[in-house]
Amino acid sequence: MPFRHTAPPSAGRPSGMRSDRHESRPMTSESPRPVAPQRTAPAAPHRPASAAPAQWSPTADLTPRTASAWRRRSLLRLVGATAVGVPALSVLAACAEDDTVHAPDPLAAQEVLARADAASAQAAIALAPQAQAALTTVAAERTAHADALRTEIDRVIGVYGDGTTPVHRTGEITVPGPDGALVPAATIENATQPLTIAQLRDQLVRSQQSAAALARTESGYRAGLLASISAACATEAGVLLA
Repeated sequence: MPFRHTAPPSAGRPSGMRSDRHESRPMTSESPRPVAPQRTAPAAPHRPASAAPAQWSPTADLTPRTASAWRRRSLLRLVGATAVGVPALSVLAACAEDDTVHAPDPLAAQEVLARADAASAQAAIALAPQAQAALTTVAAERTAHADALRTEIDRVIGVYGDGTTPVHRTGEITVPGPDGALVPAATIENATQPLTIAQLRDQLVRSQQSAAALARTESGYRAGLLASISAACATEAGVLLA
């Protein structure tokens, strides 16, 4: 008998017949991609309609980490401001507690004499109305002398950066009295009796001599200012009230 080749069961299978259960599918280069499960957002908690609205705060919309950083920065700013403010307060307290008593400025006595001469000249008008013009001139010049002396005294004391004047305590100021001896400044500042023309002339002479003596111990602008005041007092006593 001639040999008959038997084909595999899947070969030559007529169309429409069911394939073998274990028939393998052809392999392709693309593998099916896994589909990631979709996440759904959790439902928002139900808030009763009667609930009161929450109050807003600076950290309400911040995450815990951001809120912590915000609080840290606020604390650092507060500490920095305190570190700057404490030394400033210490300096102000030190200035306020300065009880040092300084020696009076040499020009302070001359200021007292100038203001006393101006007051005496103004008061003398009541006793000598005929010399009103001369006395008014003396009062105006001596007031100008006092103001110039005060300006120089304040310049030496100085001022703070904000323009305020520091507390500058000084000792007692003494001035030449009627007999030439030094007396407290309050002695002539508080004089109530008006002077006659002769008494005012003598007082101006003492002021002229005191300013001249002090000018020899000073230098620069101060010496020139005192010399000018001394010359003016000599003119007032020897010319205006002669």
